[in-house]
Amino acid sequence: MTANDDLRARYEAAFMPNYGVPPLALARGEGARVFDVDGRAYLDLIAGIAVSSLGHAHPALVEAVSTQVATLAHTSNLFLHEPEVLLAERLRGLLDGDGRVFLTSSGTEANECALKLAIKYGRAHGRARFVATENGFHGRTMGALSLTGKASIREPFGPFALDVTFVPYGDAAALKDAVGEDCAAVFLEPTQGEAGVVPPPEGYLAAAREICDATGALLVADEIQAAIGRTGAWFAFQAENARPDILTLAKGLGGGLPIGACVGFGEHGDLFAKGDHGSTFGGNPVGAAAALAVLDTIEKDGLLANAAAVGEVLGAGLAAVDHPLLAGVRGRGLWLATVLTGPHAAAVEAAARDAGFLINALQPDALRIAPPLVLTAAQAESFVAAFPSILAAASAATGTATPPAKES
Repeated sequence: MTANDDLRARYEAAFMPNYGVPPLALARGEGARVFDVDGRAYLDLIAGIAVSSLGHAHPALVEAVSTQVATLAHTSNLFLHEPEVLLAERLRGLLDGDGRVFLTSSGTEANECALKLAIKYGRAHGRARFVATENGFHGRTMGALSLTGKASIREPFGPFALDVTFVPYGDAAALKDAVGEDCAAVFLEPTQGEAGVVPPPEGYLAAAREICDATGALLVADEIQAAIGRTGAWFAFQAENARPDILTLAKGLGGGLPIGACVGFGEHGDLFAKGDHGSTFGGNPVGAAAALAVLDTIEKDGLLANAAAVGEVLGAGLAAVDHPLLAGVRGRGLWLATVLTGPHAAAVEAAARDAGFLINALQPDALRIAPPLVLTAAQAESFVAAFPSILAAASAATGTATPPAKES
């Protein structure tokens, strides 16, 4: 039995079965590479689900976390500390000096904060209904789940206390029809992440902003997965200058440390009164120090530009692959999905892993590619070069026909 098999067996015996048993036990990482417990190397094109923005064992992150944990690891919200203040100030600076910040331990908690702000706004203005999108994902706690439009994870845990109308994602006309003066808030992802990295049509976010302005509903942008350089910009809403009323962040903000943020702009940052909300671990000094290191490194090392440039190499290279399993590539920056012609994602994920590349079958016909922002063009090209053989191996595993060789 390999070390990987042994650890997987122990995992299965000890943990609840909600995740199944992951295929690999990872031991360490360096940059965009990770190593399993048997010593095999992989190019990490998942980054902990778009979290490890600086890759693995980045010196700036290691130093920041080590220094902070050796100084002050936790305070709770009964006391304040400088790293959390610096982080809130830094986020405000990236957002043109506007916004009031609430720090959390996760993206779901950031969305819970946004929901409570929206409920409070709605009650003050006689608005009790919410609008979200079909196949959207905002988290698995009961409040966030009530806004999540993926029926398979939402319906087993209903009914929910909120009145939520779900509309097709990317359909501005349907959104306009659904948002009236009884609507407290619209919750949107700038690109749907868990649905398969599904970007909206051009102009959709700007249209959502106009619809909310016209009706008085709040626009809440869930950028848990999209922000902090993932698309080549600090925030995805900047692509259409569709500034939300409330913004939620997490994942890449901490570079691997658990942290999230909810930012309320203008008067919406002042909706909470003392005691309305709280978090024991929110704004933890170690998480805040990590986030500051992430933001500093992204800026200092030009990782926004790197995400855009390397993402173009990766996306264009994959789109040029000719294979009957591949229908296309979508996304922006280092947040892409390879779209398949059928439900073969699991087989392609397994074939990629066998070839030394980690990608994520997040839908039956779509694979997420969300590598660290430090991914190099050469590393991206290595995956592009290997992708035809990965698809061929998946074809063989699923019995799908492989295309004949082209005549030269």
